[in-house]
Amino acid sequence: MAESNPSSIYDITVKDSYGNDVKLDAYKGKVLLIVNVASQCGLTTSNYTELSELYSNYKDQGLEILAFPCNQFGGQEPGTNEQIQEFACTRFKAEYPIFDKVEVNGSNASPLYKYLKNVKGGGIFGDAIKWNFSKFLVNRDGEVVDRYAPTTSPKKIEKDIKKYL
Repeated sequence: MAESNPSSIYDITVKDSYGNDVKLDAYKGKVLLIVNVASQCGLTTSNYTELSELYSNYKDQGLEILAFPCNQFGGQEPGTNEQIQEFACTRFKAEYPIFDKVEVNGSNASPLYKYLKNVKGGGIFGDAIKWNFSKFLVNRDGEVVDRYAPTTSPKKIEKDIKKYL
């Protein structure tokens, strides 16, 4: 599937919500905002609403939001991929891709999240993802340029996104 020690985000393959492989090199040249999402979190409404607004405003300029459902925090994403997709697309008009449910911490963490945490770990966050809606910003060259706490509003990231578009 993915390289065991990727040198770039583009070396990683993930699964879409239907179980199909998606190589992240398909997003070369795009600015990526990668987010671990959950349907039953206190942060769900504000994050999904603002992510949809950002995507609508900047998708034509090269922004892609990649959402990865995760049930590791308080069991707040218990649904199937189909239920998650329907929830996000119906309630929040999410047009960006929502991928297969993943683990972001521990020995079963997805290769993508292992890579993201390796590149942008440490600091006040430590390596572990602390909660739902942690965000990583990737520039057009595939470099992970920033990491944001779950409580950081997507709207507050807008200025950083615009800098890389």
